[in-house]
Amino acid sequence: MSPSRRHFLQLLSGLAASPLAAAEAAGLNISAASKYVASHKGNALFIKQHGKVIHESYFNGAKRGEARRIYSGTKGFWGLAAMAAVEDGLISLDEKVSATLPSWNEGGKKDIVIEQLLDFSCGLERCLRLHQDGLKDRNQMAVDRPLVGTPGRSFIYGPSPLQVFHEVLKKKLTGKWRTESPTHYLERRVLRPLGLGSQRYLADAKGNPLLAAGFLMTPAQWARMGDLLLANGRPVLKASSMDALLEGSSANAAYSFGFWNNRAAGKPGAREIDIEDLLEVDWDRQNWAQVCIAKDVPQDLIACIGSGYQRLYAIPSRGLVIVRQGVNASYSDGQLLRTLLG
Repeated sequence: MSPSRRHFLQLLSGLAASPLAAAEAAGLNISAASKYVASHKGNALFIKQHGKVIHESYFNGAKRGEARRIYSGTKGFWGLAAMAAVEDGLISLDEKVSATLPSWNEGGKKDIVIEQLLDFSCGLERCLRLHQDGLKDRNQMAVDRPLVGTPGRSFIYGPSPLQVFHEVLKKKLTGKWRTESPTHYLERRVLRPLGLGSQRYLADAKGNPLLAAGFLMTPAQWARMGDLLLANGRPVLKASSMDALLEGSSANAAYSFGFWNNRAAGKPGAREIDIEDLLEVDWDRQNWAQVCIAKDVPQDLIACIGSGYQRLYAIPSRGLVIVRQGVNASYSDGQLLRTLLG
């Protein structure tokens, strides 16, 4: 065999062994996706397929192994904890909140159920002040918020419902036979099975964490949530529990328990939107009918969405987990995903 022929075959062998080359050959345009992330104030692009890391790159001064804020990506971990509590018999989704919180026994709050807290359809004022540091009791602040929407019909995205859920879970875990805090329950039932440790909880003076945000994670750490989504809940939940968790509500079929779905993509009238932009609009002017994360992308796409376009995407039909971290930019979910998937 001639030296030139041998050199050519060695090059081919090297490309076949390269995760990037293999992914490109499988139809993933990782080079173009990386350029898109880098040019839109991204810090990291991390991709796994079928459980293996096939790409990770860092931009704009970021380095491998750095933990960054995932903002509302935090919500999904507490959503898993809520469904774990259902599996463990601590709560039921159709249980009235007023059964645990007597102050909700009167007025429009008395028939609100736990599931409506978790899919943000309970109608409670969102109260962004709950994000602040130095609060004495953010749970009580949330419990005291007034109703501004119709329970079951109004999607109001904000921290109040989750803090009310935390108060319910705290009372369930501190009964006669239990002395576990919700944070310890989260760590035992969700974080440790995913190979994750304790997180930044931003607790108030009474030790109540902020459920809506706060976690810091590397791309590889956050990707473990994606692994769970590909595995339909394992190793934390049963498949049936995961199906219920991702169902969506009549107020917003695209959201539930901290997760956004793409089921409307490809349907007549589907509307690809910038979810972060729509959440900035007053809740009573938002339109969530037939919204999708990205058109021309698999409908089984699931996303965790954090401010500044922190993104975790899972596409079970392609065995893909994708993490984008960075800062606020003119970024598009659809543009990145269509670029990557070719």
